[in-house]
Amino acid sequence: MKNIITLFVLTLLFSCQNVAQNNKKTDAVKNAQPVAVPMENGLDKAYFASGCFWCVEAVYESIKGVKEVINGYSGGHTNNPTYDASNTGRTGHAEAVEVIYDPKIVSFDILVDAYFASQNPTQVNGQGPDRGSQYRSIIFYQNESQKEVILKKKEALAEKLNATIAAEVYPFQKFWVAEDYHQNYERLHPNNSYIRNVSIPRLKRFQAKFPKELLKDAH
Repeated sequence: MKNIITLFVLTLLFSCQNVAQNNKKTDAVKNAQPVAVPMENGLDKAYFASGCFWCVEAVYESIKGVKEVINGYSGGHTNNPTYDASNTGRTGHAEAVEVIYDPKIVSFDILVDAYFASQNPTQVNGQGPDRGSQYRSIIFYQNESQKEVILKKKEALAEKLNATIAAEVYPFQKFWVAEDYHQNYERLHPNNSYIRNVSIPRLKRFQAKFPKELLKDAH
């Protein structure tokens, strides 16, 4: 019995140390200076986390001016995260997307509007059936101007809903591209049960309430 109690205390102590260590690493990520991604061929990049990246990819690819969406991981404190590793919640990363867009057609402001319009903004640590820190909502900013846009829209939404908005606001550091089989998932696997029952309904809910003139004719 004494050995069991000792083991329990040691396990609890080790667990608390891990949590404290991870909190320090997360704080370091949140307090870092943002990294600005240079424009390429007239295209900008923006980064968002909002539950399963399969769903978010489909949402952003339906918006005019968005040229490509890449699934990956961001917001964590480890290098080269994988799907399996991020799913443990220990890497600090969330499933995220890199949105490559033409700023002459669609603005960062509109991409942030789409972000909030495509999710349950009050759900903490997940979206729909996807739960856990790896599915938490994060908007990444690359400069103070973007940060100001995000915070103003978040504050306005909180006032409108009279509720706390779950999305965290992080300085962008690095985006890690996910495994090949995660890319273009909704388009390549339309009959997948998750896509049919979660991803497509989420996309349709977004399209139903977002301004039609901002959406592509077909997705």
